[in-house]
Amino acid sequence: MSEYFYSEKLGKNVWLTNHAIEAMAKRKITLPEVKKLIELGDYMDVEAGHGWIYYKFSERDDNLMCAAVVMGKAIIIKTLMIRWRVR
Repeated sequence: MSEYFYSEKLGKNVWLTNHAIEAMAKRKITLPEVKKLIELGDYMDVEAGHGWIYYKFSERDDNLMCAAVVMGKAIIIKTLMIRWRVR
């Protein structure tokens, strides 16, 4: 993991895995967008400690962005997706 920032909303450091950073480049997602996703997005628990944080970006044509995360003492973003759907 090579990049991190602090989430005011969640009160934790947020780490991006190398895979998440590669996904950002592939999907043209900026770090400010990731920060906005974490601060304004909704959280959906998938299983204990694992979930999705998602947010609709009206300024993007692929607007529903989602981060697959591990929640613990810090938040680890495993990957980032676009055109995501709540199920």
